[in-house]
Amino acid sequence: MNMTIDGAVYRRMLLSAAASIERNQEALNELNVFPVPDGDTGTNMSMTFNTAAQDLRRADNPTLTKAADMAASAMLRGARGNSGVILSLLFRGFSKALKGMEETDGAGLAAAINAGVDAAYKAVMKPAEGTILTVSRLSGVAAAEAAAENPDPETTLVRAIEAAKEALADTVNQNPVLKKAGVVDAGGKGFVVILEGMLSSLRGQDIEPPAEGETRQAADFAALTDEDITFTFDTVFIVRKTSDASIEPFRAFLGSIGDSLVIGEDDDAFKVHVHTDIPGTALNEAQKYGTLELAKIENMRTQYEDMAAGRKPQSTDDLEDPVEEPAVAAPEKYYGVVSVCAGEGLSSVFKDLGADQIIQGGQTMNPSTDDILKAINRTPAEIVYVLPNNKNIIMAAEQTVPLTDKQVIVIPSKTVPQGITALLNFDPEQDAEANTAAMTESMAAVTTMQITYAARDSDFDGREIHQGDYLGLYNGGLLDTTPDLQQLLADMAARTAASGCEFINIFYGADIAEDQAQEALRLFTEACPGAEINLLSGGQPVYYYLISAE
Repeated sequence: MNMTIDGAVYRRMLLSAAASIERNQEALNELNVFPVPDGDTGTNMSMTFNTAAQDLRRADNPTLTKAADMAASAMLRGARGNSGVILSLLFRGFSKALKGMEETDGAGLAAAINAGVDAAYKAVMKPAEGTILTVSRLSGVAAAEAAAENPDPETTLVRAIEAAKEALADTVNQNPVLKKAGVVDAGGKGFVVILEGMLSSLRGQDIEPPAEGETRQAADFAALTDEDITFTFDTVFIVRKTSDASIEPFRAFLGSIGDSLVIGEDDDAFKVHVHTDIPGTALNEAQKYGTLELAKIENMRTQYEDMAAGRKPQSTDDLEDPVEEPAVAAPEKYYGVVSVCAGEGLSSVFKDLGADQIIQGGQTMNPSTDDILKAINRTPAEIVYVLPNNKNIIMAAEQTVPLTDKQVIVIPSKTVPQGITALLNFDPEQDAEANTAAMTESMAAVTTMQITYAARDSDFDGREIHQGDYLGLYNGGLLDTTPDLQQLLADMAARTAASGCEFINIFYGADIAEDQAQEALRLFTEACPGAEINLLSGGQPVYYYLISAE
């Protein structure tokens, strides 16, 4: 039994917690009340915690203070979605409470939990009960009471988990939406899963990440054998685009010289991961499409040989001189804008309206705080406005404010149409305070309609929802669910007509054909003959239609 927690023990506890939540992420996702396909709670919490796990795995014998600081810093930058941000705040509190300590007992652990709770409550503008905040707060109270009686960390953590479970069970009664659905809060459940992972490690039963064959966030060299290595070099690089030329020919070329190919692309750059025997050829070919910025090449065969011999595998992560982060862009103007959206059409709209940086993201792919921070730092302006365009990205955007020397103003746009309207009301001749007020106030006049699909069976607000049905959302609320897309569009058109809106924009998604989009335009034109209606290809995934009306 561990009577105290030092750096090595705390590191193992966090790695066990990361594995625990990774294993349970889909179960947590299933607790999300609204069955839309989005960046669900379990996914966001797991990805946030695993940013810390990645750093901790590379740390050799960190002190308690160092391990806590590393975890907090990584989670802050890797935070995704509201649940991920709150999780990062909880462990930022852990870091503050454990500062300067070589080891701690149950009392110190209880203090760390409560410091995390304080940090989270202070950062959330309107704390809601029946959430992860409630669960963590009551677990902290119980931990402090237990530690006062017995300073053993295991006893403290056991009592904290018991109280957290009691609080979690009560979330269904504290939140009307949860009560209707008959489920507990997903974020609160995630916090319980994390504490349970920490306790398991404290008892000498470390939880391991998903085994071979299970989905993982990153490749695991330890799962390979020499026979599994078809190509020798694991090659990763980033190319800054110098033209709008399609990279599809390059994708085909890489496929001909290697395997395990993954390419992530946005408007400005693309990142490549490929296994190949000729990495130099891959890099040379890449320079036809832009400027090579960063590259990492590792020999998987020698890494496997090191592991087979019981040695730590060599990695570029171990080099004494790490690759420098790109410099912060010097201000060339007073104002700049960063916007989050998905789809070429929507990206073009925001760029045409003056956005400097586009972060590809939204539903199903919430960008991290670090993703947003990098876009801010690349913007050559003194003051940078950020348009999250999704309610689950606002908190992550707000965390960037103290992380850069630029002045960051987050406009709390919850939808893409709100973001577009906000940007239309931006005036470079006005001061920052006037612009912030105008952009924020303008969003209230926007009616947002969205059509997506049900990711799973659900019963919401007395309605039976079947997986695969179309879901119609009207200003964030459920309008209807049906297998008939045309009927859903007709209902939205009728409601829009009744509201007397004069300007309507219909953005159709990547899965909608041109003739289908024209039919949507016809329905709205017939229902709202006096309105100005624009039909645009948004190219967005997940959402068949995004419709704004003012």
